[in-house]
This record gives sequence, C-alpha cells and structure tokens, in this order.
Amino acid sequence: MPRLRRLSGLEVIEILAQFGFQVHSQKGSHIKLRRLGAQGKETLTVPNHRELDTGTCRAILRQATRYIPEDKLIPYFYD
Repeated sequence: MPRLRRLSGLEVIEILAQFGFQVHSQKGSHIKLRRLGAQGKETLTVPNHRELDTGTCRAILRQATRYIPEDKLIPYFYD
C-alpha cells in the first residue's frame, strides 16, 4: 500500500483548489475552503501549518471524499 505524503496546509489548499474550492475565511491558523456543488455549499477546513500530521492529512482526505471521488484525490495524497 502506498504511503501517505507529508503535505503542508498550503499544498493541500492548492490540491483542493484544482477541484473548485476557494478560500472562504480564516480564523487563526485554520482556513475554510468552500465551493458550490450539487449538494449546496461544500466546506472543508485545513490548518495552515508547515507540515500536517499524517492523521490530519488522512482526516482531510476522508472529509474531501464526501465531495470529490476518492480515486481522483489518491494521486495527490499518496506516493
């Protein structure tokens, strides 16, 4: 099984921007991304840290798969 990449918050934001998410707001180090989709407003929160813990990356990936097919996200999050 491939390994989960160690990504920064900005890298995750860039990945999600390719799928139509835009920065909506920021409070402290957490950035809310939002897009209008088939289900209405779709929101994800990403911490703006230099390096995200693997559990945090996995949680963001799991939340993003509610809106984006997992097979499209896997190449960005795994080696």
